[in-house]
Amino acid sequence: MAAPFVDTARITVRSGNGGNGVVSFHREKYVANGGPDGGDGGHGGNVVVTIDDHMSTLMDFRYKRKYVAQNGMDGGGKRCTGRDGEDLVLKVPRGTVIRDAETNEIIHDMSDPTPFVLCRGGRGGWGNQHFATPTRQVPRFAKAGLPGQSRDVVLELKLLADVGLVGFPNVGKSTLLSVVSRAQPKIANYHFTTLFPNLGVVYVEEGVSFVMADIPGIIEGAADGAGLGHDFLRHIDRCRLLIHVVDVSGSEGRDPVEDFEAINAELAQYSPELATRKMIVAANKVDMLEDPELLERLRVHVQAKGMELFEMSAAAHMGTREIVKRAAQELAQLPPVVVYEATYVERPPEVDTTGEVTIEQYDDTWVVEAPWLQKLIANVNFGDYESRNWFDRQLRQSGLFDKLEAMGINDGDIVSLYDLEFEYQR
Repeated sequence: MAAPFVDTARITVRSGNGGNGVVSFHREKYVANGGPDGGDGGHGGNVVVTIDDHMSTLMDFRYKRKYVAQNGMDGGGKRCTGRDGEDLVLKVPRGTVIRDAETNEIIHDMSDPTPFVLCRGGRGGWGNQHFATPTRQVPRFAKAGLPGQSRDVVLELKLLADVGLVGFPNVGKSTLLSVVSRAQPKIANYHFTTLFPNLGVVYVEEGVSFVMADIPGIIEGAADGAGLGHDFLRHIDRCRLLIHVVDVSGSEGRDPVEDFEAINAELAQYSPELATRKMIVAANKVDMLEDPELLERLRVHVQAKGMELFEMSAAAHMGTREIVKRAAQELAQLPPVVVYEATYVERPPEVDTTGEVTIEQYDDTWVVEAPWLQKLIANVNFGDYESRNWFDRQLRQSGLFDKLEAMGINDGDIVSLYDLEFEYQR
């Protein structure tokens, strides 16, 4: 039995922690006071998302839900820097949209081959080699590495196709795709033969081609979750042009006009914008037509809506070339495939600053460490003025400066917070 198609997945990703810096002093025979030579910790590995064009589903993320990059290694003596953690590379199909699991905002659209860094690894801590000064020649402290980032995200696959085939099950969409492209979808005379979208490249003429997607059959109630259509309506989102395939043969006792309106209603309910998308109507199975009145009624109905209707028989290869050529003409005038812009706005983390703080004094340097402080620094962009101001407010609200003043800190003393140092000013 074929594996089920998976087009959404919720996962947790975490980048690696930075390695710790070390306290070390150079020791060599006949060399006195060799000085500090503690190396820095390595940076934690990033979580990087990249496109794999050989993938067509998110099946790989169905059973494994947590992904963690490698931590950086601790530094060593003789100024040896710890090894950086390896990046964790997640491969996804082209067209995958990454969303924040909590807000549903779009973080990134994986529609181009550029790798995307989803979580950045923690920075490595400094070794004591960085803290030697003329007045502090024997620094006996180093810094711990900073933690990596963690995120809960939803991966959502929206196929990158120019043309989408829509219609009820068993109306001939898969047959049409197989005739006009080299795709080989499963075809059989029963409903829901197509259990997952199929893509095919349609070559019209020299230099003219487009991608066509066969979307699994939609039924009434699909937008509310009925049948297979609910799971795959999202794949029509990117299609610039829709070809609505309608069975006009009457072999199943269905009314083509009612079928046409039912599918359009489902598309509109799923997305009002989708209902305005350019559409061509393909009246299929005309070689099996039992009642010509069915075809004429559909023609009048479609033309009254300002749409074109093409007669065809996909199985008999009748009229398919005309539809393909018309589709290419329409695509030449339509805007490119939709690429979703990021809507995600990084929010300041909620950090509980009431936890314990360790403060140690080394001459004129005050070394401050706290678990919450690690998280705070890891989420600050020190190149951004607003971010720096937010960081300063958090430190003041935590009472850290009050504690330092109570312990006797003076103006001009150095405050050392992991890989950050600044002169204290009241």
